[in-house]
Amino acid sequence: MAFTLPDLPYAFNALEPNVDARTMEIHHGKHHAAYVNNLNGAVQGTELEGKSLEELLAGISKLSPAVRNNGGGHWNHTLFWEIMSPNGGGAPAGDLASKIDKNFGNFEEFKKQFAQAGATRFGSGWAWLCVDGSDNLFITSTPNQDNPLMDVAEKQGQPILGLDVWEHAYYLHYQNRRPDYISAWWNVVNWEEVGRRYRSAVRSN
Repeated sequence: MAFTLPDLPYAFNALEPNVDARTMEIHHGKHHAAYVNNLNGAVQGTELEGKSLEELLAGISKLSPAVRNNGGGHWNHTLFWEIMSPNGGGAPAGDLASKIDKNFGNFEEFKKQFAQAGATRFGSGWAWLCVDGSDNLFITSTPNQDNPLMDVAEKQGQPILGLDVWEHAYYLHYQNRRPDYISAWWNVVNWEEVGRRYRSAVRSN
């Protein structure tokens, strides 16, 4: 089955003023759509056709740059839309909040470290909060459309929160002020979804 572009779970303007409608429209309808189309083109007629996206990413070191870049772009953006919400912001609760306190000291320290990972990623890439094989949380960043599911990642784990720091994610509204974009982005983080992903990652370990 061919990969498909998922619908946004909210309107283009739903995340304003933190993420503007025009950026969302281009980001989802142009950039993400291109990753999906190019990924389908890269696997069509090959032995990769029919494999899940996670299967492709797990062995990405053996695959073409087209599969790596577009497969990563598709997976990363699918997560990105889902971990944002017009009703987002605030702080996590329950098991996730407790684990953040345990692994980072407190929520504010976690936010500081995560923001630093996004702000200092040179060029294009992502910042991630992930669950490792021991159910602990760690922060990492990856270049381009790589992610911690890939066997080329510096540190592998299950991503539960991801921040796109490619310029196309923020430049129309924030220009070169990436730290301002990161600061505003906290206002739309869907902690309920991140918590769900955390629980799912722990169950699968």
